Amino acid sequence: MISRRNFFSKAAAVASVTALGAVTRSAHGAEHTGNASENPENTQGDRQEYPPGEPGKDYTPVITPNGSTLPYKVVDGVKVFHLIAEEVDHEFAPGLRAQCWGFNGQVHGPTIETVEGDKLRIYVTNKLPESTSIHWHGVLVPNGMDGVGGLNQKPIEPGETYKYEFQLRQHGTYMYHSHTDDMTQIALGMMGMFVIHPRQPDGPRPDRDFVLMSSEWRIDVGTSRPVPTEMTDFNVLTFNGRAFPGTAPLVAKYGDRVRIRFGNLSPMEHHPIHLHGYTWKIIEMDGAPLPESAQQPGNTVLVAVGQTRAVEFIADNPGDWAMHCHMTHHTMNQMGHNTPNLIGVKPSNLGRRVSKLVPGYMQMGEDGMAGMGEMGMPVPPNSIPMLGAPGKHGYIDMGGMFTILKVRENLTTYDNPGWYENPPGTLASLANNEELRRDLGALP
Repeated sequence: MISRRNFFSKAAAVASVTALGAVTRSAHGAEHTGNASENPENTQGDRQEYPPGEPGKDYTPVITPNGSTLPYKVVDGVKVFHLIAEEVDHEFAPGLRAQCWGFNGQVHGPTIETVEGDKLRIYVTNKLPESTSIHWHGVLVPNGMDGVGGLNQKPIEPGETYKYEFQLRQHGTYMYHSHTDDMTQIALGMMGMFVIHPRQPDGPRPDRDFVLMSSEWRIDVGTSRPVPTEMTDFNVLTFNGRAFPGTAPLVAKYGDRVRIRFGNLSPMEHHPIHLHGYTWKIIEMDGAPLPESAQQPGNTVLVAVGQTRAVEFIADNPGDWAMHCHMTHHTMNQMGHNTPNLIGVKPSNLGRRVSKLVPGYMQMGEDGMAGMGEMGMPVPPNSIPMLGAPGKHGYIDMGGMFTILKVRENLTTYDNPGWYENPPGTLASLANNEELRRDLGALP
């Protein structure tokens, strides 16, 4: 973290370039908690000058699957961005669109990508029917730039453009979101990720740096507008505003160092994100980098509402690997919660008898829900109940907050490489009678 205290303690002894390295290294220690200035009223006037960080030169650009990075231009050494809050006709997955609110024609808004020490000027234009404001979630800014409507600033009225200016004195994974009429505007999609790269990283840069924001929505079957007043019954769960099968895969080459940054601005629910086939290390919590001794290994990371987490691993296990929230209802699409529970019911020939009276009648649920998505049952317009997608070995009966990590050897591009070809002897298969007698002594 670049702070007045850190800078002046180093400046007397070393040149400014050396000071930058020392200050940046200190950002990885205990001071990365927000107490960056001894004088809280003067958090911007004594900032050290740094050239604007450049992609490729100073950092590996992040990848926002199904999204984009907000463009900028440099004016007198300041990075200038422009966010436009507006209504967006958004596709969650093939077959489901809704009228949402977002930024620059996207839900969620484009990722803001910067470098520690950068000076930023962010214009926010309001094209919504009500006032708004933007909060830079976790980013250390002067009080008047914090974006809480009525508290830190006047709300941005429809048709107005406001200007936010601050210099970045930390690095890590953060977010931005509306902070006026929060319940409505966040529930309709007004949020995005905010990544600040270190000026001088301690360790190696990642080869693939992915950004995933989790959210949840209530969209009643057959309607085209999220319900912003919902508190408990969410039926569309998303990564970067998309539900599987609308989520783009994460593609990596064998041997790549992969970083995944998770953010969660769901209205109510936490998400334990689980990756198959790998053990990762949690390297960052709410933007604060963890020392190696505190980096927790695992394959599931809990990302609570309002939190960010970053994990890292080496892509050394080729295949198509599922990554999803492990709340089981969070991997379903518009699952009906008001339908009677028929699992285990023995309906005898009821279905056959009813089908004579009701053309097109299909009985569902008494034997579980697997396979319901591939039946092609008629559904209301603009809805995706039970929708999954065909996979290499059959139908993938999952949806919602689900995506696929695709790791391949000898890739020449990061385009979707298609389905993984399992080497001989590495694919689960139907056991034959000879194997059963040999190993179990009898046929089950």
